Amino acid sequence: MKDKQAPILVVDDEPEMCWILDNIIRRTGFTCMTALNAGEAIALAKSQRFGMVFLDAKLPDIDGFDLARKLREINTGLSIVVVSGYFYHDDLTIEGIIKEGLIDAFIGKPFDNDEIVGVITRFACK
Repeated sequence: MKDKQAPILVVDDEPEMCWILDNIIRRTGFTCMTALNAGEAIALAKSQRFGMVFLDAKLPDIDGFDLARKLREINTGLSIVVVSGYFYHDDLTIEGIIKEGLIDAFIGKPFDNDEIVGVITRFACK
């Protein structure tokens, strides 16, 4: 069972997307922290224990999947959800990294708020 108190990290280079996800997450009762790039996300992950991360697949300083690997090294139990407008659910890349266990779920942009809440319920509340 995950710690209900563990904050959720949002990593996206678009401040508006961070704001949107932050608001959805806080309405579920979790605290949230945001990072606009991989460097910020890694620094936060080293200083704070997160229960879950919503991660953009395309970041300015590193590929989102490479960042997912780095975050897994820091916190092996972290639930990772990729949120992207570049990939789709049936994309072979996405299917492969889910099978590999690198990420736990994928949400395509644009998304419905209920999709975010559903993933939080599924992974962060276990």
